Amino acid sequence: MRRKEKFIEALLALCAGISVFTTVGILYVLVSESYGFFATVPLSEFLTDDQWTPLFADQHFGIMPLVAGTLLTTVIAIALALPVGLTIAIYLNEYAHPKLRKSVKPALEVLAAIPTVVYGYFALTVVTPFLQQIFPELAGFSALSAGLVMGVMIIPIISSLSEDALFAVPKSLREASYGMGATPFQTSFKVLVPAASSGIIVSVILAISRAVGETMIVAIAAGQQPNLTANPFVPIETITTYIVQVSTGDVERGSLEYKTIFAAGITLFIFTFILNNISFWIKKKFLQKYE
Repeated sequence: MRRKEKFIEALLALCAGISVFTTVGILYVLVSESYGFFATVPLSEFLTDDQWTPLFADQHFGIMPLVAGTLLTTVIAIALALPVGLTIAIYLNEYAHPKLRKSVKPALEVLAAIPTVVYGYFALTVVTPFLQQIFPELAGFSALSAGLVMGVMIIPIISSLSEDALFAVPKSLREASYGMGATPFQTSFKVLVPAASSGIIVSVILAISRAVGETMIVAIAAGQQPNLTANPFVPIETITTYIVQVSTGDVERGSLEYKTIFAAGITLFIFTFILNNISFWIKKKFLQKYE
């Protein structure tokens, strides 16, 4: 029996070690490969230049247009997914019949299983023409179309995790609220949502991380034009889209242009690393608050 416990303990430690070593390996590759880039391009230029044209004759290496495009599509996605996802979570948790909840929740999560390339062509062929009827100035490729479809894609993340957080709230809080004469609406927004706020915030941050790392939707529908803009009606390019563009094989391996994908990659890694740590910190803070 003792040997079995030791074996299981070693197996679990191995699994944990694999994930840690994988992360360390990814970080090592990004840092080592991007070192050659930053040896040529000053970090100040990388962070402050407002143009990103490493594949053009007039080369500029300012990452800000890619960061701006990533942030713009992410903000649009969260602006759609957060209210819709949270509303769905509250409805399933407080208003829907248990049988309806058991059938609707799995069906909703199917959205997360749809290939993102399908979402991309849906954004390009359906959403963009529809938006152009409302906004005639909208370009054929735009951050708005890509961001909205990304929002639809991450709705299951927010709705499912938020619903789980609401469901985990002790029934005594619900009963106390109803006992004081509160309506289901008041109970949902004044009792349950604050009590489950840590789980809801974590779900939002995870959804943001998912949107930041999305590739195919923005590659197909956003236009692949690195513009430093906050205008959602024009084409943009994100960090992930640029990495895909260079990785197609047209750029010589080992060249400065090739090394830009590692510089962009480490920027994306730092961005998501910060988001994940914020998520962990918020969760820890709220758990301590309610202990």
